[in-house]
Amino acid sequence: MEPASTVRIDADAALWSTGHEERQDRPLLVLLHGYGADENDLFGLVPFLPDAFTIAAPRAPLAPPWPAPGFSWYPIEDVVDVDLAGRDPARVTSAAAAVLEWLDAAAPDVTRVGLVGFSQGASVALQALRLAPTRFAFAVNLSGYAAPGALAGDEELAARSIPVFWGRGDRDDVIPPALVAHTTQWLPAHSALSGRVYPGLTHSVSDEELADVRVFLDKQLVAAD
Repeated sequence: MEPASTVRIDADAALWSTGHEERQDRPLLVLLHGYGADENDLFGLVPFLPDAFTIAAPRAPLAPPWPAPGFSWYPIEDVVDVDLAGRDPARVTSAAAAVLEWLDAAAPDVTRVGLVGFSQGASVALQALRLAPTRFAFAVNLSGYAAPGALAGDEELAARSIPVFWGRGDRDDVIPPALVAHTTQWLPAHSALSGRVYPGLTHSVSDEELADVRVFLDKQLVAAD
């Protein structure tokens, strides 16, 4: 059984690329923004993504303390050592459970769902795969990490070999090296991993990376046919 979340996503705050009637029989791509952003952030990528998908961008449920802008999936403000922000998997798990609850309500009949997350959103996307390995067809991890610790779904996730694309910059100084090292070990053992490290890229998404994501997503559409 998936854990219940202590937070809730506002269904009215999510952006959708299509109307409800147009979503029937189409795969769904869920975009999970990063810390301090909102649902508009990754939704700006819609014109660059395959139009075969219905695309949804929910807003994270928490607000960082003033004066930080936007929203967050889980709190990090009380963490002195930034490494510890990813070492409390309960926070990431709660956020992932909220995504699953939102998805079950917003798209209960969609059978093929993929996740694209940036930074915090990417970590939540990977945690959602671990909570519900049968719910998702693939995931894209942009400048994120896999939360340390074991979950009940890890063994099934590894057996299913779900495609995951991981892109990050070699000049990203936001994600702690310890979490990058952990993810480097964890993802190949729990997914069908592909991806790249982009020279000179900081904690952001480049045109080159976006083109690689588009190729990955196109391959997922072909695999579904």
